[in-house]
Amino acid sequence: MEALIELSDLIARNPAQFADKLAWICGRCPQYEAVLAGSRRVSRSHLNAVLAVARFLSKSEAVPDNRPCSVIIDFLRLIPSSFDVKFWPQSFNNDAIASFFTDFFDYLSKGTDLWPDFAAEVAAFTRDNVVAAVGYSGDKTANSRAFLVAISQNFPPVLQSDGDTLVIYLLEQLAFPVLLPPSPREQMQINSETSSAQSSPMSVNANNYHGNEISSPNEVSGSSSGVASRLVDDTASASSRASVAMNGGNIVGGYSNGGGVAAMFRQQVASFEEESVENLEKQEIAYRLITHILDKVQIDDSKLLEQVRLLARKQVQSMPAFLKIRKRDWNEHGPTLKARINAKLAVYQAITRLKMKSLPSLDLDGKAVKKFWLETLALFTEAAEACLVSVWRKLRMCEDLFSALLTGMTQIAVNKGGQQMRVLLIRLKHLVLIACAQADAWASSHGPMVESVMKASCEVIEFGWSKDRAPIDTFINGLAGSVRERNDYDEQGGKEKLAVPVVQLNLIRLLADLSVAISKSEVVDMILPNFIESLEEGDASTPGLLRIRLLDAVSHIASLGFEKSFRETVVLMTRSYLNKLSSLGSAESKTLAPEATTERVETLPAGFLLIASRLTSSKLRSDFRHRLLSLCSDVGLAAESKSGRSGADFLGPLLPAVAEICTDFNPSIDVEPSLLKLFRNLWFYIALFGLAPPLQNTQMPNKSMSSSLNSMGSISSIPLQAVGGPYMWNAQWSAAVQKIAQGTPPLVVSSVKWLEDELELNALHNPGSGTGSGNEKAAVTHRAALSAALGGRVDVGGLSTISGVKATYLLAVAFLEIIRFSSNGGILNGSDTLTSSSSAFRCVFEYLKTPNLMPAVSQCLTAIVHRAFETAVSWLEDRISDTGLGAVTRDSSLCVHTCFLIKSMSEREECIREIAVNLLIQLRDKFPQVLWNSSCLDSLLFSVDDGSSSALVNDPAWIAAVRSLYQRVVREWIIKSLSYAPCTTQGLLQERLCKANTWQRSRPATDVISLLSEIRIGTGKNDCWTGIRTANLPSVMAAAAAASGANLKLTEPFNFEVLSTGIVSATAKCNHAGEITGMRNLFNSIGGFQTGNAAQGFGLGFGIQRLKSGVFTQQMPAETDSFDKVVLTKFIQQLQQFVNVAEKGGEVDKTLFRQTCSQATAFLLSNMDLDSKSNIDGFSQLLRLLCWCPAYISTADAMETGVFIWTWLVSAAPTLGSLVLAELVDAWLWTIDTKRGLFASEERYSGPAARLRPHLAPGEPEAQPESDPVEQIVAHRLWLGFFLDRFEVIRHSNVEQLLLLGRMLQGTTKLPWNFSRHPAATGTFFTVMLLGLKFCSCQSQGNLFKFRAGLQLLEDRILRASLGWFAYEPEWYEMKDMNFSQSEAQSVSIFVHYLQNERVDSPQSDLKGSERENGSSLFKGNDKYHPVWGAMENYAVGREKRKQLLLMLCQHETDRLEVWAQPTNSKESGFRLKISSDRWIEYARTAFSVDPRIALSLVSRFRTNPHMKAEVTQLIQSHILDVRTLPEALPYFVTPKAVDENSVLLQQLPHWAACSITQALEFLTPAYKGHPRVMAYVLRVLESYPPERVTFFMPQLVQALRYDDGRLVEGYLLRAAQRSDVFAHILIWHLQGETCASEPGKETLVSVKNNNFQAMLPVVREHIIDGFTPKALDLFKREFDFFDKVTSISGVLFPLPKEERRAGIRRELEKIEMEGVDLYLPTAPNKLVRGIQVDSGIPLQSAAKVPIMITFNVVDREGDQNDIKPQACIFKVGDDCRQDVLALQVISLLRDIFEAIGLNLYLFPYGVLPTGPERGIIEVVPNTRSRSQMGETTDGGLYEIFQQDYGPVGSPSFEAARENFIISSAGYAVASLLLQPKDRHNGNLLFDNMGRLVHIDFGFILETSPGGNMRFESAHFKLSHEMTQLLDPSGVMKSETWNRFVRLCVKGYLAARRHMDGIINTVLLMVDSGLPCFSRGDPIGNLRKRFHPEMSEREAANFMIRTCTDAYNKWTTAGYDLIQYLQQGIEK
Repeated sequence: MEALIELSDLIARNPAQFADKLAWICGRCPQYEAVLAGSRRVSRSHLNAVLAVARFLSKSEAVPDNRPCSVIIDFLRLIPSSFDVKFWPQSFNNDAIASFFTDFFDYLSKGTDLWPDFAAEVAAFTRDNVVAAVGYSGDKTANSRAFLVAISQNFPPVLQSDGDTLVIYLLEQLAFPVLLPPSPREQMQINSETSSAQSSPMSVNANNYHGNEISSPNEVSGSSSGVASRLVDDTASASSRASVAMNGGNIVGGYSNGGGVAAMFRQQVASFEEESVENLEKQEIAYRLITHILDKVQIDDSKLLEQVRLLARKQVQSMPAFLKIRKRDWNEHGPTLKARINAKLAVYQAITRLKMKSLPSLDLDGKAVKKFWLETLALFTEAAEACLVSVWRKLRMCEDLFSALLTGMTQIAVNKGGQQMRVLLIRLKHLVLIACAQADAWASSHGPMVESVMKASCEVIEFGWSKDRAPIDTFINGLAGSVRERNDYDEQGGKEKLAVPVVQLNLIRLLADLSVAISKSEVVDMILPNFIESLEEGDASTPGLLRIRLLDAVSHIASLGFEKSFRETVVLMTRSYLNKLSSLGSAESKTLAPEATTERVETLPAGFLLIASRLTSSKLRSDFRHRLLSLCSDVGLAAESKSGRSGADFLGPLLPAVAEICTDFNPSIDVEPSLLKLFRNLWFYIALFGLAPPLQNTQMPNKSMSSSLNSMGSISSIPLQAVGGPYMWNAQWSAAVQKIAQGTPPLVVSSVKWLEDELELNALHNPGSGTGSGNEKAAVTHRAALSAALGGRVDVGGLSTISGVKATYLLAVAFLEIIRFSSNGGILNGSDTLTSSSSAFRCVFEYLKTPNLMPAVSQCLTAIVHRAFETAVSWLEDRISDTGLGAVTRDSSLCVHTCFLIKSMSEREECIREIAVNLLIQLRDKFPQVLWNSSCLDSLLFSVDDGSSSALVNDPAWIAAVRSLYQRVVREWIIKSLSYAPCTTQGLLQERLCKANTWQRSRPATDVISLLSEIRIGTGKNDCWTGIRTANLPSVMAAAAAASGANLKLTEPFNFEVLSTGIVSATAKCNHAGEITGMRNLFNSIGGFQTGNAAQGFGLGFGIQRLKSGVFTQQMPAETDSFDKVVLTKFIQQLQQFVNVAEKGGEVDKTLFRQTCSQATAFLLSNMDLDSKSNIDGFSQLLRLLCWCPAYISTADAMETGVFIWTWLVSAAPTLGSLVLAELVDAWLWTIDTKRGLFASEERYSGPAARLRPHLAPGEPEAQPESDPVEQIVAHRLWLGFFLDRFEVIRHSNVEQLLLLGRMLQGTTKLPWNFSRHPAATGTFFTVMLLGLKFCSCQSQGNLFKFRAGLQLLEDRILRASLGWFAYEPEWYEMKDMNFSQSEAQSVSIFVHYLQNERVDSPQSDLKGSERENGSSLFKGNDKYHPVWGAMENYAVGREKRKQLLLMLCQHETDRLEVWAQPTNSKESGFRLKISSDRWIEYARTAFSVDPRIALSLVSRFRTNPHMKAEVTQLIQSHILDVRTLPEALPYFVTPKAVDENSVLLQQLPHWAACSITQALEFLTPAYKGHPRVMAYVLRVLESYPPERVTFFMPQLVQALRYDDGRLVEGYLLRAAQRSDVFAHILIWHLQGETCASEPGKETLVSVKNNNFQAMLPVVREHIIDGFTPKALDLFKREFDFFDKVTSISGVLFPLPKEERRAGIRRELEKIEMEGVDLYLPTAPNKLVRGIQVDSGIPLQSAAKVPIMITFNVVDREGDQNDIKPQACIFKVGDDCRQDVLALQVISLLRDIFEAIGLNLYLFPYGVLPTGPERGIIEVVPNTRSRSQMGETTDGGLYEIFQQDYGPVGSPSFEAARENFIISSAGYAVASLLLQPKDRHNGNLLFDNMGRLVHIDFGFILETSPGGNMRFESAHFKLSHEMTQLLDPSGVMKSETWNRFVRLCVKGYLAARRHMDGIINTVLLMVDSGLPCFSRGDPIGNLRKRFHPEMSEREAANFMIRTCTDAYNKWTTAGYDLIQYLQQGIEK
C-alpha cells in the first residue's frame, strides 16, 4: 500500500506525465456492476486502489480525465453494500474497516473542497448512504457504525434539498428524550426539607435552574437586564464558594449531604442509567452529523431549527446534574461505569458544538436575542463550573467538554461583545479561581482545564483590549489582587490548614503565564507590583512556598523584556541571592527553612536562566550580562570566607544563566575593561572552586552530584582535582562552563601589562581565605594543578617564580582556552558567517602578543596554545563520522582554524609565526581535507598581505621573513596536495588564477607565480615527493594531465609545469566565462531575441533537484525567448548530437566536443551565483549530459575532456560535488550493465584469447568487436584516476560522497565477476581494486565506522574480485603507447605495496581508538557460510590465506609486467622467493577453494613446480564434477597413464567443455592409443568448430590416420569434407602428398605400419570423392584438372633446352582454359582465380625436374570482385614440400600470437601445399628479391643498399625501412630460435620493397642441417655483419635501434612461451611423418627446451638477450655465407 500511496502522490504532482499510471490504478478499482453481479466481495487490492485514487483527488490540482471521479462515485454507490461483512476481504477486521472509512472520507472531503463539480456529484449520494447506514439492520452493525463515525469526522457534501430531510431522519432515529432536573416546584420542596444544604454557598448556584428554563427561544420574555442581574447575583458569592473549594470543603456532586437530596440523586441516577451506551453513541453520532449538516447547508424549516435548539438547550441543562453525581451513587462501577461516563460526556461535547452551530440562525428581535445569548452564556457557565468540580474532571473526555464549553463562551463574548463580555469576565474570574483550586500546585504544567481557562482569558483580553478596556482591567486587577488576599481558613473535617492555599499558588503561576502569553507592558504593570509587594513586605517576604512561587513568576514576567519590570525584578532577585549567601554561616542559618535552600539553589538560578534565555533586547541582554557577572564576582569573593564550605555551591547555580546570557556575546570584539575584569574574576573563581570540567579526563560524570553544601576539607586541593577529574559537581554546571568559554574574551585586561598587579589579583581573594597568596601550601597546589593542566609541558619546578595567585590566574586561562575547543571545536560566538576571526586561536594567540613576559609565563602560555590545539584536534577526530549538519559544523571549524593559522603566519611576533606554522602543518597532516578547501587555499594564496598595515611596510626584515616563511609553506602545501589529488589541486589552482586575474591584483598574482614555478609533475622523473602517493598511480597522473588542460601525449612519458599549464587553462576558462557573460549582457541589452524580458538567471547552490530519469531523452522547449533557455536548448542539443554520433559508430570531433563541453560548463557555473530558480530541469539535464557524454562516447579523448570539465565543476562549485559524483557513479554503473571498457566481459573483448580461437584457445571463433576495447579501457583508466583523486579529497570529510563511491564499488565488485579479461585492463583493474581497499580503510579512520560490517563485506568482495583476475592464464599485450606497459606494471606494484602495508598511503595518522578490525567480529570461527567465500571453517585464518595467495599472485604479475615493460633490463627478478613445498600446496588448496580456475592459472604461471602441479592434479581429480566446464583441466586427468589404466575419470569426457584444436591434437598421438572416450571427445571438439578452421591442421589430421585403428578420424574427415568443399580439396591434396612408393627389402614394423597408412590414403580419397554431391564433384574436377595441367608443364619442359623453356611455358599456358569463376588458389582458398598471365611463366633452376613460376590474376573471395591482383606461385615437381608446410604452420601460429597481443613483429607465412608425391605449390612472396639477387646489382652491403633504395640515413623513408627491417628481423629471430632453420644463405633471405626480411626454404629445421648435419651454423638465427650494421649503427650493441630489436625479440619470445604447448602439439603429431627434420635426435624434447619452461619471465628475457648477443655477427654465420658463395655462387 505504501508504494501505491507514493505513486499516487507522484501522479498528483504531474498528472499529465503519468496519466497511464493513473489509468492503471483506476483500472484496479472495483466496478459497480461487476461487484453487484459477482460475489459482492472486494479484494484488498481493490480497496488500496480506491484509497490511492481518493488520495490523488485530494492532492492534485489537475485531473487529466473524469475517470478518477467516476471511480469514486462508483464506490460511493457501493457504500450500502459495504455494511455487509461479506463485502470486505476475509482478512479485514473491524479496525481495518474503520481505518479504511476514516482515510477514504478524509481524502474525499479534501478532494471535494478542491473540485466543486466533483463535490456536487458526491453530494447526491450522501443522504442515501447515511440513511442506509442508520437504518441498517443486519446481523452486525459494526461496519455501518464505522461508516457513520468516519463521516462524523469528515462529512461529505450534501445537497441543499437533503438537509432538512436528513436532520429530521437523524432526530427520529437517533435522538432520545432528554433527562432534565426536577421542576422548580419540586426543587423548592426539596430545598425546604434540607436545611443543612442552605449553609453551603454552592447550594444556591447548584439549584438555580429555574432562571435558565425556557421552552424555546421564541418564548423568551422579560428584560435582559434582569437575566444579567441574576447572573451577577449568582456570581456574587463566587469568592465565598471558591474559598470553600480552596479550603477543601466537602461539596459532593454539587450539593451538601442530606437525605432528601440523596433520594433525588438516586432518581436522577436511575434515569441516566436507563440510557444504554449504544444509544449514547448513536446520539453522539447524530449530533455530530446534524452539526455538519448545519455547517454544509441552510435549513429552511424554522420549526426544525427550533426543535434542534430546544434539544440542545435541554441537553446542556442536564449537564450540571449529571456531572455532580458522585461515584458511589451509581449502581455501575469500574470499566462499565467509565464507559458510560465517557459516552455521555461525548454526547455533551457534541451537543455543545451543535448548540453553538444552531445559534447564528436565530431570527429574533434585538432584546430577545441579547437575552437569549446571556442565557446561553449562563448555561455554558454552569456546565463549565460543574466540569471543574466533577469527580470525573480528570477524564480526558471531561477536559475536552470543558474546553468546548469555554470555547463557546468565548465565541459568544467575542462575537457579541458588550454586556455579554462583561458577564463572561465576571463568570470567568469565578472559573479561574475554581480551576486554580482544583489543579496540582507543583505539577510541571497547569493541567488541561487551567490551560483552557487561560486560553479563554487570553482570547477575551486580546479582543477586549482595544474594544472595551475597563472590564479587562477590572478582570486582571481582580485576579492579581486575589494573590494578596488574607483569608481566614477554618479547619474543616479535622484536616490541618494549609500554609499556602493551592489556589493562590496556582493563581500566581496562571497570572505569570497570562502575562507572558499576552506580552503587554500594561498587563505586567497591573500584575507585577502585587507580586513584588508580596515579596518585599507581604507574606512572601520570608522563605516559603509562596515566595518560591512568586520568584518564579516575577522571573517569567521579567523575561518579557519590558525595561521597567526587568530592572525591578533583576534587582530584587540579585539582592535576594546575595542575602541568602550572607545568611549562610550565621547562627540563625541552622534554623532556616528548607525552602530557603531551594530558593538559593533552584528558584533564583532558574529565574536568572529563564531571563537570560528569553531576553531579546541587546541593550537589556548587555545589562543583564553585566549584572550577572557582577553577582558572580560578589558571590565568589563572599564564598571564600565561608570556612568549611565550598564556593562551588554558591557560584555553580549561577553558571547556567551566565552561559545562556553569553551565547550571543562575541568575544573577538573590543570589550570594556570593566566587563573584561568581570569575566576574569569569573574564570578565576571557576578555576579556584574547581567548577571547570576536567582537562585530562573529558568524560562527563555519570551522575550529578548533590548541589547542596559540601565540606571538601582543604579547599586548596580542589584545582588539582578539577584538572584530573572526576568532576565533583552538577553536570549542568560543567556544560555551562563550556558554553561560557565560547563567549568569554581573552583574559588580557591590558595590552601593555597583561598580568595585573599583585594587589589587584590578590583582591580577588577574601582576606580571611585559606587560598590567599600568603598561603604557600595553596600556591604549591595551584602550581601543580597548572602543570597538570598543561599536560606536563612545564615542570612544577619551572613555575616556582610564579606566585600562587598568578598560578591560579594562569590555570584559569588554561581552563578557558582549552575548554573553548573542547565544547564546540573552538568557534567563538558572535557572527552568523564563519570567518578566520571566528577561530578561538585568535583568543589564545592574544596572550602571546604581550611584550616582556616572564620566561615561565611565556612558557606556560605557549603550552596552553599547544594544549588547546590538541583539544581542537581531539574534538575534530571525535566527529569524523558525523554526517549532515554535524559534518558541516566539523568542516567549518576545521576551515576556520586553518585560515586563522594561515593568517597568523604574517604576525609581527616571530614566536607566533613559528607556532602558527607548526600547528598548521600538524593540522594539515591530521586532516588532509584542508589541502583542497577553497577558503583555506584562498587564505594561503591571497591573504598574506591582508594583515599587514602601512606601519609595517617599512620593516624590510619582517617582510622578508614573512615572505620566506609563506613561500615555504605554500610550496609544501601545493606539493602535498598534488601528491594525493593532482586533478582537484590543479582545478583549484586554476580557479585561484582566474580569481587573481579577476581581481586585477598584480602583487598576489606575482607571488603565486613565483611560488608555483618549478613545481613539475608527470610520469617521468618526479622529485616533488618521495614514497608512494596516490599521484604515483598512472591512472591518476593521466587524469591529472587531462585536468591540467595541457595538450599532452599520454602515450609518452610526460612532465609538465603546474604553473604554465594552470595559466593556460585558467585563461581558457576565463575566456569561456567571458563569452557567456558577453552573450548574456548582449541579450539583456537588446531585450531578448524577440520581445521578452531580460534573461532570468539560475542559482544552483544546494538546490539542484534530483536529475530526471532517462539519459538523453528530455528535450528543452524551443518556444522561449529567455537567454538561459535558449542557450540551454542549444547546448543540450549539441551534446545529444555528439552522443548520437558515437552511438552510430561515428567519430566524434574531439576539438568541437571539448569546446562545447567547456562552454556549457562555463554557462552552468555562471548561473551559480544568481538567485533565480528558473530552468531547474534544464540545468539538471545539462549537468547530467556533461557527466554522461564522456562516459557514453568512451574514448580517451572524450574522457580527457570529461576529467577536465568535471574537475572544473567540483573546483569552481564545491557544492556540486555530490551531484557530479552521483551522476558519474550512475554512469559508471551503466558501463557495467552495458559491458563497456573495463567491464566488457564478453569473450570477443578478451584480446589475445579471443583472437587465437580455436587454434590456440578454446571456444568458437567470434567476430571482432566494432569498437576497440582497449580504447574504452583507457577511457575507464582516466575516469578511474578522477575517482581516486576525488576519493583522496573527500575521504576524511564527506561521508555522503564516500557512500556514493561505496555504491560504485558495490556495483563494481558484485558477483558474478564482470570485468574484461583483456590483458590491457590489468593496471586499470587493480587500480579499481586499490580504490576499493582504500575505501574500506575508511572504517579505521572513523568516518565510516558505523558501516564497518558492510565495509568488511565489501573488502571481501574486493579480495574475491582481485583473485578472480587470476582465474585466467596470464596474457601479454603490446600497446603503441610506449608508457603503457610501464604504467600497467606500476599500477599492480602499487596495489601490492598497499596490500602489504594497508594504510601506508594514507596521509592521516592513526586516529585514537580506530584499530583496524580483521573481520572476526563479523564472521566468527563458528560461521560455516560466508556470502562471498561460501562454506568456510575459520574466517580469520581463511582470510589471511587468501590474502597471502593474492599477494603472491600480484607480486608475480608485477614481475611479469615489469619484464614486459623493461625487457632489456637484465636485473634478475626478486620474486623467486624461497617458498616451501608446503606453502605451494597451501597456495594451490586456497586457490582451488576460491575458484578452480585460479589453481589452474597458478600451474600455468609456475609450470615446473612439481608440488603445485601434483596438488592441483589431486584436487581436480577429487572434484572432477566441479571443473567440467574448464577445458584447461583436461591434462590433469586425461593422461597416457589414465588411458593405460582406463581410469573412471575418463567417463567425464562426454560432458567436458571443448578445448582448443592444438590441445585436442595431442590426444591423437600414439601415447593415448586411440582410447574410445578420448577419441570421442577429440572428434566432438573438432566437429564443434567450422571445417575451415580445422583446415589449418590438415597435415596433422592426415598423420592421425596412422593411428586411427577405429577409423574415427577417418569418419570425422569424411563428415567434414561433406560440410566444406575447400576442406575436402585440401584434404585430398594432402592425402596425395603423403603417397610414396615403399622401399623394397625394408619390411620393418615401422614400414609395415607405413604401408598400411599408404594403402589407406587412396581409399580415403575415394570415399571423399564418392561423398561429393554433383555440384561439389563438378567443382572438384574442374579445380584439380586446372592445377594438374599447370603442374604437368614442368614435365613437358624437362626435355627442352633451357633457352626454350620459357617459350614452352607460354605455349602450354595458352592451351589451358579456365572453366568457371569459382576456381581458387590451392595455397590460398580465399583467392579466386580469374586468369593466368601467360607471359609470366618462368622456369627456375633445379637439379632435378624443372620448377616453374606462374602468375595468376586473383580476386578476394569476400571482397570486391573487380579488384584483380597478381599472385605468383611456384609449381615444384620432385621436391617434398611437407616440411616447409610444418615450418610455415609454426610461423603462422607465431604471427597469429604476435598480432593477437598487438606486438609489431613481422612474419610472412607464405602458402605451401603438397599436391602429390614430391609435388607441390608454393606462393611467391610478392614484391621481394633475395639478398643474393640484390648483391648482383651492387657491391655494398645492406646498409648501402638501403641508402640507395630509401634515401640517406636519418631520412623518414630510410628510418621507416630500417624499422621494418627491425620488426621483421626480430620476428624471424624468434621463429628461427624455435624452428632452428639452417641453410640460411643469402638466397633464402628475401627483402620486400618496404625493407622487411622474409625467410624461405625450410629444408633444414629442428635437428637437421646441411653437410650431413654438421651444424656449422651455430647461431640460433642469422645476424650477419651487414644486418647488424642496420640494426646497430653503434657497432657495439649500444644504439637505440639495437635495443629496440632486442626488446622486440624478447617480447616475441615471451609471447611464444605463453603458447608453448600449442606449438609443440602442432609439431608433435608430425613425428612419424617421415620428414627429415625428425630423422635424428629428440626434436620435440629439444624444441621444448628452447622454450625454457623452467625459467621465470625475467630469466627467459635474459636468455633471449644472450641469444641475440651470441648471434651478433657470429663468425659461423659469415663462414657459411662464404662456403655458399664458393660452392653455389650465392652472393654473400
